[in-house]
Amino acid sequence: MTREEASQILHQYTKSESLLRHARTVELVMRAYAHKLNQDPELWGNTGLLHDADYEAFPDRHPHVVVELLRERGEEEMAHAISGHYSHWGVPHNSLLDKALLGCDEITGFVVACAQVRPQRLSGLEAKSVLKKLKQASFAASVDRGEVRLGAELLQVDLGAHIDFIIQALQPHAEELQLTPVSSEASYQGNFKYQSDSR
Repeated sequence: MTREEASQILHQYTKSESLLRHARTVELVMRAYAHKLNQDPELWGNTGLLHDADYEAFPDRHPHVVVELLRERGEEEMAHAISGHYSHWGVPHNSLLDKALLGCDEITGFVVACAQVRPQRLSGLEAKSVLKKLKQASFAASVDRGEVRLGAELLQVDLGAHIDFIIQALQPHAEELQLTPVSSEASYQGNFKYQSDSR
């Protein structure tokens, strides 16, 4: 599947700006990890792009609609990874792709949430600040901290290093993601919010 084909599927089912942006951030992080781990960037990126593709249109059937669609197209690797990107669904994480998607989804949304409350947004954001926010139960309270820790464990990486890698993967795309620095007088009214309930 090409990136263009994956994008067409995403936009067929998803209209929400925040969901589209979340899909894009996870795509970027997955592509970065694919390069780091000598995997297929197209496969990994498309998996990240489509992991929540059916959530807006079919919230009660997520992720089964997009999983079935991908299986019909012969994209079993993508389908399996997406079917298990939330551990409580009980799908085994057999491949590196499976582990990476779970490992990148929740924490990428959390990193973005941390960036949004800073005047400098992604610029200068450090892993230690994100780790501190993770310990604050009231901040982005819907984020499953256990899922964040599990993701790092599955990837066999230190959580701080994992967060730092995600920040570095997103920073070159800050303008596209509406995460560039704003003046202290500016009021940020963007719709880029963490989609905690989409999984």
